[in-house]
Amino acid sequence: MRSKTACAIACSALVAMGGVASAASQLLGEFNDWKAFKSGDSGATVCYALSQPQSTEPKGAKRDPIFFIVSNFPARQVKGEPSIVIGYPFKEGSKATVAVGGETFSFVTVNSGTDGGAWLPDSATEQKLIAAMRAGSTMTVKGTSKRGTNTTDKYSLSGAGAAFDRINQECP
Repeated sequence: MRSKTACAIACSALVAMGGVASAASQLLGEFNDWKAFKSGDSGATVCYALSQPQSTEPKGAKRDPIFFIVSNFPARQVKGEPSIVIGYPFKEGSKATVAVGGETFSFVTVNSGTDGGAWLPDSATEQKLIAAMRAGSTMTVKGTSKRGTNTTDKYSLSGAGAAFDRINQECP
């Protein structure tokens, strides 16, 4: 379920970031390297902040679009759920890691067809990561593809806190 939701959010975001109007996603604001969106109707509204990496390694690796997303699902009472859309299916049984300000967070990976997604195991760890992201300036995401390729994506956190504040305001 989470994988399908993250992929749907990423697809909506990809359309919106490309400048194409999307009836499903409403841009709430742009905050330096992060954007905030609202999607859905009153019964299934989701707000999310997202960014794409500033750099990726290895250069030239074949990947679909890459996103780091933080979502609020008011109807499910979920606030501040980080997820990774990595752009490839993960190696079975592998973990993705996120490093921010000297702390490393281990994400559980899930594949759905040719898509890979990753989530933290519990809400306490999610909130700890959100706090680290608010305080940090950069974030590094690492993962291993189904083919065994190790990837490293570096994100700017400039504007992340403001984007989180905006989605919290719109989807408390």
